[in-house]
Amino acid sequence: MDESRKISLRESEGSSASVASSKKNKQSAADVKTDRLPVSKTYKIYIGGKFPRTESGRYYPLHDKQGGVIANMCRSSRKDFRDAVVAARSAFGTWPKASAYLRGQILYRIGEMLEGRKEQFHAELMAQGASKARAQSEVAASIDRLIYYAGWADKYQQIFSAVNPVSSSHFNFSLLEPMGVVSIMAPENHSLLGIVSNIAPAIVGGNTCAVLASESQPLCAISFAEVLHASDVPPGVVNILTGLREELTEQFASHMDVNAVIYCETGDDAKLIQELAANNIKRVISRADANWANASSQGPYLIKDTQETKTTWHPIGT
Repeated sequence: MDESRKISLRESEGSSASVASSKKNKQSAADVKTDRLPVSKTYKIYIGGKFPRTESGRYYPLHDKQGGVIANMCRSSRKDFRDAVVAARSAFGTWPKASAYLRGQILYRIGEMLEGRKEQFHAELMAQGASKARAQSEVAASIDRLIYYAGWADKYQQIFSAVNPVSSSHFNFSLLEPMGVVSIMAPENHSLLGIVSNIAPAIVGGNTCAVLASESQPLCAISFAEVLHASDVPPGVVNILTGLREELTEQFASHMDVNAVIYCETGDDAKLIQELAANNIKRVISRADANWANASSQGPYLIKDTQETKTTWHPIGT
């Protein structure tokens, strides 16, 4: 047999071996993929910059439209809420002292991190029943809203502060100061955009908050907590709980160390919230009629909602 024929035979044998090896590798990969168990995400609560399980040990199943279980969500207790308020009050000692520039930079960073994880939020929104188009629109609007409020961080004081005319030899200045700890009951719909639209104006103004996520669509809230955790937000500035609204509404409205309460749903709870909030004269802010997908649901007045006006007198020469 001549040399060229031997070479041809060796190449043919090598090609056959390569094809066989490729088929074997594909079959092996398919076997591994079939046998592998998926790792499901554990959705915890977010308190003081950590992700504990609820102290009650309870949970509730979250179902999709077909009745299948998407995840088991922590069913937060009153003790969890008290822990969240303690963490928020502790963080309030330093967060308002941060410069407006720094708070704006941190909100911008939250937007950056959310942009990098948008595919995850698309998937979670769709798992909760949103269409692909709505999921993409909601995530994009949430990112834009964070950037919007980041821009207001060093500007809202200029808009709402004033030099007041007085009939004496004084300067009289009015300026805004954060109220303190704000409890927020997020809207049921727009599970990501709703929570972003209420947290951002509260914290950009120097407040800290304890938030109850949507009961029926809570997935994005805890994933958003992970974004906050990776975005230079100091521990305790934002605390996020999941659970049943009927169990926690009273605590959110009546806690004596909460300075303002924001609620976003209509119903019988509105009157109860007003009555319980009167115990320590906390400010009650209703956003039940807001359409969070609309640009009209953002603005500096949402920052002002959780601010107090401080007036300062300064003597001047005659």
